[in-house]
Amino acid sequence: MKKISTLFVSALLIPAFAAYTKHHEKKEESDPSIPPVVTPGVHGTPDKAGTPPSDAIVLFDGKNFDHWESGKGGEVKWKIVDGAMEVVRGTGTIQTKKKLGYGQYHVEWRTPEVVKGSGQGRGNSGFFPLGGPEVQVLDSYENSTYSHGQAGAVYNRYPPLVNACRAPGVWQTYDVIVHAPILDDKGKYLRKSAYTVLHNGVLI
Repeated sequence: MKKISTLFVSALLIPAFAAYTKHHEKKEESDPSIPPVVTPGVHGTPDKAGTPPSDAIVLFDGKNFDHWESGKGGEVKWKIVDGAMEVVRGTGTIQTKKKLGYGQYHVEWRTPEVVKGSGQGRGNSGFFPLGGPEVQVLDSYENSTYSHGQAGAVYNRYPPLVNACRAPGVWQTYDVIVHAPILDDKGKYLRKSAYTVLHNGVLI
């Protein structure tokens, strides 16, 4: 009788469990907190470009400046050479046409292979997330300069934790996560907007 009783209880539990599972699945399907599926990208190497994740907004595909304008508005005066943007001296900055928000920004860059100058005179440029403080772009490979002006520094504010720069002429990456400010219920800042910067995959 004990075995029969056990089997009987199990027989009752199986349909009950199945009903719970179906109910749970329906609840999950309508749950707005379930994250969407994103196909990850493929990391690039210094010699080969990677691919972005499926939810990325691609701002430059190596072909045109369709998503860009000059820093003052109007046509971009930079050049596209071998699928990459190239700064033209004296033409000023560029910016995206679309206003973007807090999130993760992936930037790929390289400085000239033929080294000219020293300190801040080697491949100096910058990335300004949301028009905010500059993340410094510089050839910091075996190049002495002040700490808060090195590659990956939040310029003139915070130096990088380490120097992760590759050699001149080699492609490098920044992944900059721009954090939204945190306010209390009275609108007072608990933390202003902040950056987390990874240089060539290294937290700096």
